[in-house]
Amino acid sequence: MPNSVNTSQFSDKLAGYLEKAKLYADKILVLPNESFQKTLAIAFALCLAGAVLVSGSAVTLKPLQESNKSKDEKVNILEVAGLLEDGTDIESTFKNIETKIVDLSTGEYSDSIDPKTYDQWKAAKDPALSEAIPPEQDIASIKRKPKYAKVYLVKQDRQLKSIILPINGYGLWSTMYGFIALQADAQTVIGLNLYDQAETPGLGGEVVNPKWKALWKGKKVYNFTGKELHESNLSEKGQSIEIGEVALGLVKGSVDPSKPGSEYQVDALAGATLTSRGVSNLVQYWMGKEGYGLYLAKVRSGRG
Repeated sequence: MPNSVNTSQFSDKLAGYLEKAKLYADKILVLPNESFQKTLAIAFALCLAGAVLVSGSAVTLKPLQESNKSKDEKVNILEVAGLLEDGTDIESTFKNIETKIVDLSTGEYSDSIDPKTYDQWKAAKDPALSEAIPPEQDIASIKRKPKYAKVYLVKQDRQLKSIILPINGYGLWSTMYGFIALQADAQTVIGLNLYDQAETPGLGGEVVNPKWKALWKGKKVYNFTGKELHESNLSEKGQSIEIGEVALGLVKGSVDPSKPGSEYQVDALAGATLTSRGVSNLVQYWMGKEGYGLYLAKVRSGRG
């Protein structure tokens, strides 16, 4: 009964407002076209109608936008992992990828966050879910990093085939967002895909050029020097783990495969020194101990 009364009252009020609006509209329409009051009323009515239309469209299209965003993310992940071909069923292929959350401070998986709803780039802007990066460590110029990060694990017959990691960093004009895919050895690159960037077209914008992206395949990330990180404050106390030195980066000119160290080198982008430096910096930051370094070290040791 109370619901029926409330609905009736609302209907009565709405009818009253509509009747008043009709009377006011009739009053305005009979005014001369040069009347300031009529001009102002019509302008207000048009603005109101436009606002209602835009708001309604935004609400109506939001589910479609979210769906397209999710599909686009899956396409980029499959592409960097080398799993995207003509005719690929995106949803079916993505079922072979397991999404996990990693605590970057420990390199351990975390069950406290739902990977289906977690957005680490939004989390990086939330003081409760992120931390400020000291200037001397912020080589990627991102200022804050999330405490937790997503990782995507490609599996076949329960065996790990590859690892896909979200990365970001500043270039010349923009923060570049992308993924890097590594083989199960957590060392060998499968691909790099900087899908979101606003670098100079034809110069830094060549980060999306398939020919340049193909240069990353087979490159190595770490140069192991025998130096270890002692896990005195982590979950596996008393153990040591070797993260390795991040050696992967861009170099000017063309890489000579016959020279020592070429396995860690990729051709820089011609005429785009600052973008190239930004790419090197973001790779070295996220592959280092402040990023996924500890997690990847644990994967290599069988403890990830």
